[in-house]
Amino acid sequence: MKNVTDSFVSLGHWPSAGSFGFNTDILATNPINLSVVIGVLIFFGKGVLSDLLDNRKQRILNTIRNSEELRGGAIEQLEKARARLRKVEMEADQFRVNGYSEIEREKWNLINSTYKTLEQLENYKNETIQFEQQRAINQVRQRVFQQALQGALGTLNRCLNNELHLRTISANIGMLGAMKEITD
Repeated sequence: MKNVTDSFVSLGHWPSAGSFGFNTDILATNPINLSVVIGVLIFFGKGVLSDLLDNRKQRILNTIRNSEELRGGAIEQLEKARARLRKVEMEADQFRVNGYSEIEREKWNLINSTYKTLEQLENYKNETIQFEQQRAINQVRQRVFQQALQGALGTLNRCLNNELHLRTISANIGMLGAMKEITD
């Protein structure tokens, strides 16, 4: 191994006057090689790199422009939605107020109609009570009259015999005959 490294070291001691050779000094050749490679890359890759950067820049600008348009549209939609929300809230408040007043009005209408119905029922009850009282009174009168009539007939039947009966008929015929003479 030592022979291989010695041969490279011995190559480094060749005189450079007028001849072509290899520079084996690693520290001296690396910066030169790198600068040549970088120079070639810059010279030939400059157009490609600038095209790539321009394309990237245009895509970024288009994305920003699209984002701004979308943002503007979103803000516009948000404002429309807020306006609709305010309108709906106002309508809801109006419905709520109208609903409460309607409920209150319906409550009073229901209370008033209930009172009227109760008054009518009270009147019907009083009329029914009066009717039933009158009917009961009439039934009692009929029974009393029937019982009085039955009692009178019973008394007449007990007291009235054939002779009294004939005398009463004769007296009545006599009264009718007297009345007839007066009217003639």
